[in-house]
Amino acid sequence: MRRLHLMAGLVTAMAGLSSAASRTGSHRAAFVPTLARLGRATAAGRCSQVGRARSAVLPGSFGGHARGLAGGARLDLDDVFSLRSSETDTMVENDGEEFDPGEIEGTDLRVLKYPHPKLRADDAEVDVFDDDLKKTIKELFMVMYACNGVGLAAPQVGINKRIMVFNPDGDPKKWPKEVALVNPKIVDTSSTTDVETEGCLSFPGMDGKVRRHKWVKVEAVNAMGKPIKKKYTGWEARVFQHEYDHLEGKVYIDRLIDDEDKERVQPVLDGLIEKYKAEYGDDYAL
Repeated sequence: MRRLHLMAGLVTAMAGLSSAASRTGSHRAAFVPTLARLGRATAAGRCSQVGRARSAVLPGSFGGHARGLAGGARLDLDDVFSLRSSETDTMVENDGEEFDPGEIEGTDLRVLKYPHPKLRADDAEVDVFDDDLKKTIKELFMVMYACNGVGLAAPQVGINKRIMVFNPDGDPKKWPKEVALVNPKIVDTSSTTDVETEGCLSFPGMDGKVRRHKWVKVEAVNAMGKPIKKKYTGWEARVFQHEYDHLEGKVYIDRLIDDEDKERVQPVLDGLIEKYKAEYGDDYAL
């Protein structure tokens, strides 16, 4: 009889453990989707389009970087935990793609939209390396991160100087990967190319396939005027080339290779033109 009571007690205890394990399992299963729904928030200190991270994390907008490369973006753990608070400390639901956060705490810079004439204007070389230049570079990174970007060029925020910044991971916590280039120039390129989908913060709501060199050799200077020589490959090469185009008065839609992409983005471009004309008049550049 005592044995039967012991057996019954064991069965009851095992059932309780099983029930608890089941509840724990269901909470654990709900944990990841809950984080995924949080997405990435914006930042009072962050904003490009190919402004984003690698195609594994998915390309998209670079700044203006090239991170907004389109197509089935997936949210990785960096996206989940890189949550930024806005000026009002309000979480902004976002899927990790580039977006325009509006006002950004700590800077008056804003991303210009097509067909703003400064996107096509000539960009002057920097010849003064002072605190103002360092401030500009700092604020470019702020805008880039706030937009969930991986890269940004100065003309995209209305500064027609040859300055660009990028972080191939698009993660401010990985600041050692930040790159700031002043007066960059391409000195050599690969003969081989590849094609990926790109987007751009200055061209919201669209993307398309663009052909780029697989590697580029670059000469530039840093914020102190110190010479830099670098070879960028793969994703970094694509981000660099996207941002470099901005310094040449080119934009990614100039390089679309697919007629279907061109037809698909044209209504969006027409809408941006009409919106710009309504707000600023006829002083624009296609």
